[in-house]
Amino acid sequence: MRVTDTREPIAIVCGGGSLPLQIAAAAVAQGREAFLLGIVGVASADIERYPHAWIRLGELRRPVALMRARGCRDVCIIGQVTRPRLRSLAFDRGTLRIATRLARLWIGGDNQLLSGLARIFEADFGLRIVGAHEVAPELLVPEGALTTCRPDARAGDDIALGLAVIHALGPHDVGQAVVVAQGRVLAIEAAEGTDAMIARVAKLRRDGVVAMAPGVGTLVKAPKPSQDDRLDLPTIGPRTVEGAADAGLAGIAVASGKTLCANVDLAVAAADAARIFIYGIAPKPQA
Repeated sequence: MRVTDTREPIAIVCGGGSLPLQIAAAAVAQGREAFLLGIVGVASADIERYPHAWIRLGELRRPVALMRARGCRDVCIIGQVTRPRLRSLAFDRGTLRIATRLARLWIGGDNQLLSGLARIFEADFGLRIVGAHEVAPELLVPEGALTTCRPDARAGDDIALGLAVIHALGPHDVGQAVVVAQGRVLAIEAAEGTDAMIARVAKLRRDGVVAMAPGVGTLVKAPKPSQDDRLDLPTIGPRTVEGAADAGLAGIAVASGKTLCANVDLAVAAADAARIFIYGIAPKPQA
């Protein structure tokens, strides 16, 4: 893992959720200045506890100028953002000059889009993209059980299948999560995101489409094989646990060292209360 220069301030481009604030807190604890750029309509108003500015999706020139004015070279992009229509973005002059490149990136999966944007930030603007895990490695899920419950042999088989599915779909830049129960793939994450996918599984069970007893099935999350680890690492948190419990799953298995957990104490407490597991699986070397 690359170690960032903790003497320099860091810019954090903030999507939704609590992770941007946790990254900011980690940076400040290291003695760094954290400058938060909140995406309007997406980021939490709590970013205003830190030095901050509000930006709109599609702006480039102004955010880059703001980062430079604060002395930021390192940039961390973190948090939930729903991909908007390209024509709805608030393009400024800094964006218009690369509009054709952006349009090409928009046609494809999230990893292609985010990796392309990272290249633009670095090559065109001289910034350095850093991963959330480089600023706050303590947010990475370790190997093994975080909870009192642990996966049994049946869940272990489901986890192996889930990882194989994610690996097989990786070249197509499909989602990072699947739900598997008794060797049957119940759902694959696509554009809707993990929470909506789990809610779909819960509905399938309520409607009797999936006739399985509660406590069967596992949510499996892992990065795509070709994913840029600095961007969009798989993430779980208390809401994921709540969804998994509502869907009647036995637990959550994620790639250890490659998955972030927001508010880990709350997530583990919620999982223990629901009697489901959170388990970190060591990723196997890829051929």
